[in-house]
Amino acid sequence: MAWDEWGRIKAESGAQLQLNQLAPAGGGGGAADLASTPAQKKAAANAIEKHLEPDTKKAGDTAEESTGATVTEFSGKDGEGWDTSPALKKAHQAWERQVKALMGRLGSEKSALRNTSILLQNTDVGVGLQTRQSSALDGL
Repeated sequence: MAWDEWGRIKAESGAQLQLNQLAPAGGGGGAADLASTPAQKKAAANAIEKHLEPDTKKAGDTAEESTGATVTEFSGKDGEGWDTSPALKKAHQAWERQVKALMGRLGSEKSALRNTSILLQNTDVGVGLQTRQSSALDGL
């Protein structure tokens, strides 16, 4: 996109871009409810472990039972089933993969929340040790 085109689009939209100012009070990034203290991170990890993971698994199991029964019912016992049966089975397989991926993601997020404090503390200690190393100039 050419600069003159960008200028025209910007003028038409009424958008203003100003980089010579401080971020608004309370910070300019992230959401206000971002868990940033160790206690908040622990609470978020516990919420994932106690609510999100079990509830997601329970919902997945419930869907598994009802979808399986529906696929069987539509398949027909004489080999003359509905086209809905294989389509529903295929859709359910895709949904199962998504639930499995979601469960993996929840586990990863829970682990990351619990390990962040340790990681940051270890990084701080490492940086502190590197900055405190003696220099050849210290004895001068």
